[in-house]
Amino acid sequence: MTVAEKKLWYQFLNSRPERWLRQRPIGQFIVDFYCASSKLVIELDGSQHLTEEGLVYDAERTAYLEGLGLKVLRFPNQAVLYGFQAVCQQIQTHLETQI
Repeated sequence: MTVAEKKLWYQFLNSRPERWLRQRPIGQFIVDFYCASSKLVIELDGSQHLTEEGLVYDAERTAYLEGLGLKVLRFPNQAVLYGFQAVCQQIQTHLETQI
């Protein structure tokens, strides 16, 4: 796991009441974090995702996952590292709307 993934996992997701899976294969993709009960995928993106090729790949990947009825939340690694509470709040807000 990247530094951002470790932070989100150990300081937030791991203590949540929902069951979260790390590095979960879904179809031909491996997602960073997945919660089946909320149909939620969380992706943390490093700088490679900001290239033209990375943006196209991520758009295809998101379209595929959304086609399965999943919601995809994407956060840059920097947001997790330097705006951690805001990222956690966005995830929390999404989870609360699923109840």
